[in-house]
Amino acid sequence: MKTLVLLLVAVSFAPQAHAASEEAANTAWLVLASVLVFFMQAGFALLERGMSRAKNAVNVMMKNYMDCCVGGIVFWLFGFGLMFGANVTGWFGMSHFALNDGEPWDYTFLLFQMMFAATAATIASGAMAERTRYGAYLVGAVLISGVIYPIFGSWVWGGLYGGQGWLAKLGFIDFAGSTVVHSIGAWCALAGILVLGPRLGRFAPDGKARLIPGHNLGLVALGGFILWVGWFGFNAGSNLEVSSSLGLIALNTHLAAVAGALGALLAQRSTASPVLLTTTVNGSIGGLVGITAGCASMAPGFALLSGLVAGFVVVYGMRLLDRLQLDDVVGAIPVHGFAGIWGTLAAGLFYQGDLFNWERVAVQALGAAAAFLWAFPVALVFYFLLAKTMGLRVSTQHEQRGLDFAEHAEVGYPEFNLTQTFDSEQWSRRG
Repeated sequence: MKTLVLLLVAVSFAPQAHAASEEAANTAWLVLASVLVFFMQAGFALLERGMSRAKNAVNVMMKNYMDCCVGGIVFWLFGFGLMFGANVTGWFGMSHFALNDGEPWDYTFLLFQMMFAATAATIASGAMAERTRYGAYLVGAVLISGVIYPIFGSWVWGGLYGGQGWLAKLGFIDFAGSTVVHSIGAWCALAGILVLGPRLGRFAPDGKARLIPGHNLGLVALGGFILWVGWFGFNAGSNLEVSSSLGLIALNTHLAAVAGALGALLAQRSTASPVLLTTTVNGSIGGLVGITAGCASMAPGFALLSGLVAGFVVVYGMRLLDRLQLDDVVGAIPVHGFAGIWGTLAAGLFYQGDLFNWERVAVQALGAAAAFLWAFPVALVFYFLLAKTMGLRVSTQHEQRGLDFAEHAEVGYPEFNLTQTFDSEQWSRRG
C-alpha cells in the first residue's frame, strides 16, 4: 500500500517536474543567446574602429560601449513596454514599463530583447562615424532604442501580454529582425548622414568619390568573425526555446554568411574591381542580415541563395551611395538596410512548403516599406532638430584633429603623437 501511494505521488508530480525542467532549459538557452548577441557589440566596435581612421579610435569605441549602456536603460524604462506590452490598438504596447515585478520568464525575455535594441542603435554609429558630436550621438541612440525601434517592433512582434501588432495580423514574417532590427537601424543611419553631410574630402568637387581608408584591416576581419559568432545567438535565440528547430536556423545562418562573402567577391570580380577585405566582410554580414527574417522557414538551399544575392546587394548598394554622394563610413546602409529589404522579401519568396506565394511577398513588401516610412522621417526630423539645437556635427578643426582628442581628451594611439622616442643621452649610451 505504501509503495502504491509513493508511486501515485511520483506520477502526480512528474508533469510539473518536467515543465519546470523545460522552463529551466529554455531560460538557460535564452541567457546564453543573450550573451552571444551582447558579444556582437564587440564585433560592431572592432569593425567600425578598423574602418575608421586612427585619430577617431577612442570615439568609435566609446559610442559602441555606451550604446548598450544608455540604450539598455532606456529600453528597460520605455522600450520593452512599447514593444511587448499589451497591444490593444495594434500600434504600440501599453504595459510592462520599467519591469520590476514579473514572472521569471519575463526577466529572461527582457534581457534577450534588450540586446536587440542595442544592436539597432549601434547600426547608426558606423554610418555616422568620424564627424558626429558624441553627446548628440548618444541622444540619437536613446531615441532609437526607446521609441523608433520598439514602436515598429510592436507592429511585428508586439502583443506578448495581449493584443497583436497590425503587421503580424497580416502575416508579416520577420523571425529575428531583418527589418525590425536591421532595416530600422539603417534608415535611422540614412537620416543621420543626410543631416551630417560627408566627411571632409570624401568627395571631389566634381562629385567623384574619394577613398578614405580605415587604419586596421585586422580589426575589421576580427569584428566580422565576432559578428558571425554572435549571429548564431541572434537567430537561434529568437526561437525562444530549446527545440529541434535550432539546427535548421543555425545552419541557414551559416550558409547565408558564407554565400554572402562569395556573392560580394563575385560582384567585385564581375566589374573587374579589386577584391577588398572590407567589402568581402560586409558581404558576409549582408548575408547574415538577409537570412535573419527567414532563417526558420526556409530550406538550406534557399538560405544559401538568399545570402549570395545579399552579397551582390551590398556591393552595388555601396556603389549607389557613392554615386549619390552619401558618406556611410562602414557601409551600414547597404548591409543592414538594402540587404534587410532583400531578406524580408526572400522570407516570403522562399517560404518552405509554399514557395513564391505573391500575396505573402506583397505583405513582406508592405512591412519593409512601413519600416522606412516610419523610421526615416522621424529620425530625419529628430537629427535636424539636434543639429539646430545642441549641434550634430563637430567643427572642421575638430574633424581634422580627430574626435579622440576633440571629444574625449584621450588618444587611441598616443605614441603616434610623440615627436621623440628617445633622448640624446640614451642614444650615446648605445655605443
